[in-house]
Amino acid sequence: MGFGETFKALSDPARRDILSLLREGRMSAGEIGAHFDMTGATISYHLKILKKAGLVFETREKNYIYYTLNTSVVEEVMLWLSELKGDGTHAESK
Repeated sequence: MGFGETFKALSDPARRDILSLLREGRMSAGEIGAHFDMTGATISYHLKILKKAGLVFETREKNYIYYTLNTSVVEEVMLWLSELKGDGTHAESK
């Protein structure tokens, strides 16, 4: 997972909204699309970007593809941001 792809995926409000939906549990592309005024192709494009960034998992069951949030990538980004911010306990380098 590269942070560049992750931040690119997170830069779009629609993709952030998709991630918020997936926080509630797995959903099919159709279920996700029902929450937006977008074509199926546009939803698929956003899901492809999220999947490429490692932010979502894809699971196939019969004729459906379900998407779930990959919380480990979110946690990794949060950890990196936390380290970047610093918590004041580390001594400064000389």
